[in-house]
Amino acid sequence: MSNWNLPHTFKFESRDVKYGVEGEGEPLILVHGTPWSSFSLRHLIRDLSCHYRVYYFDLLGYGDSDKSDSDVSLGIQNRLLDALVEHWEVECPFIVGHDFGGTTVLRNHILDKRNYRKIVVIDPVALSPWGSQFFKHIEKHESAFSGVPDYIHSAIVETYVKTAAHQKLEQDTIDGILAPWSSEQGKAAFYRQIAQADSKFTDDFQDKFDEINAPVLILWGEEDQWIPCEQAYLLQSKIPGSKLVTVPDSGHLVIEEEPATLAAEIRAFFES
Repeated sequence: MSNWNLPHTFKFESRDVKYGVEGEGEPLILVHGTPWSSFSLRHLIRDLSCHYRVYYFDLLGYGDSDKSDSDVSLGIQNRLLDALVEHWEVECPFIVGHDFGGTTVLRNHILDKRNYRKIVVIDPVALSPWGSQFFKHIEKHESAFSGVPDYIHSAIVETYVKTAAHQKLEQDTIDGILAPWSSEQGKAAFYRQIAQADSKFTDDFQDKFDEINAPVLILWGEEDQWIPCEQAYLLQSKIPGSKLVTVPDSGHLVIEEEPATLAAEIRAFFES
């Protein structure tokens, strides 16, 4: 699966954004997080496209999308999402976002006032402050990291990715996750997106959760070591009327570990 490709191109501010569309039915948008790409949504795409018309894409700086030395922060991703919704001409779709994808969905809904029929966030980066010591170290030394030999870079990224999962990942899965970061451009892009990560982008909506006007489902891996499950209950308390489902035996990368469970919960929520 490491040869994952997206067939369509959308121009956003002169930058190429790659996307795909699968299935028939009511529109559903899937948004990935960091350091993932739409590749890690492939199980959800397969399952949900049997029931919905699923739109998916690679965020700027990720996957097959533009990886030039430009803005790849959370401050641009919600504007990209807004432009794609217009491009696809979908009105009030369902939407699902994982990790930074959840942040992007929340920013787009709360700050850009984009309407969604129902919203699902999976282990989202939603509550300030956040950012690991790894993030902060790369922010200070981005150029040094982007210049490390390829074999050291590969070891760094693979080790980092593995810490997101509670279950053991298949090698094909690891290879697919690493593939976009393996070229010279991808190597620089990996450290760039971390260096541009900043909790100011969640500060923007910390006092605005009551402005959410769509039903919200929060899904969370119970063994998440990146964003502990306690955050799930805190987030639920801040979003009026939201529903929380925790997923046993899974970590932050629950989209790879328990996709069938997620798909079933998402469908049940959409159809309720």
